[in-house]
Amino acid sequence: MRSNNRCEEGQMLLATGVVLMMSLLSMAIFAVKMAGISMPYDTAGDDTIQASGDIADNLPALTEARAQVWYDSGLSEIESVQKSIDSLHDDVLHHGEIRGVELKLLNITVTESDGVISVSSELGAADRNSMLTRIISFEIDLDA
Repeated sequence: MRSNNRCEEGQMLLATGVVLMMSLLSMAIFAVKMAGISMPYDTAGDDTIQASGDIADNLPALTEARAQVWYDSGLSEIESVQKSIDSLHDDVLHHGEIRGVELKLLNITVTESDGVISVSSELGAADRNSMLTRIISFEIDLDA
């Protein structure tokens, strides 16, 4: 009989420990959530819009300037534009990291028609408050 009583005491002690552990875990999760409330959170932030606007405004001129360097060194027009936009893809990622916005050029296409190079890409921009995509299309003529 004595052995059976000790077994029940052990089970009760174990159950009490589990309940105590769950209570502490619950309080810890609540504390972490509450700590996040005091952090600044700007719901009206327009970093994504500004950063994507900067990229959309400057990407055509930057692409043409870089492509001209490769074109002058002997690459074909389409190859130089392709190398240019590929290198700018990496720079756009880095620019986004610096500004705290994720920026990415997606679905980049470079085509040639009658000596004019057409570039089209989808720019994805996101921060912790918002996300947007926009199409950027432009033409480059390196012979002009």
